[in-house]
Amino acid sequence: MTESSQGGATSLEPWARALLRCPVTGAELVDGTDEDGQPVLVSQDPERPLVYPVRDGIPVLLADEARPA
Repeated sequence: MTESSQGGATSLEPWARALLRCPVTGAELVDGTDEDGQPVLVSQDPERPLVYPVRDGIPVLLADEARPA
């Protein structure tokens, strides 16, 4: 079963999802939603929390796409 069928932001298998890390800080990423209700991944770095978009179920983990949480 994929994350998206379980209500998560990405369509990755749970083992693959657990490997994702913030490319800027290396912190864990958790599912979230932005102000428009769109899925995002949120970095758990306490000093530099960043938000990454998820487009069509695919996390866009590019530093240029990150925005402050």
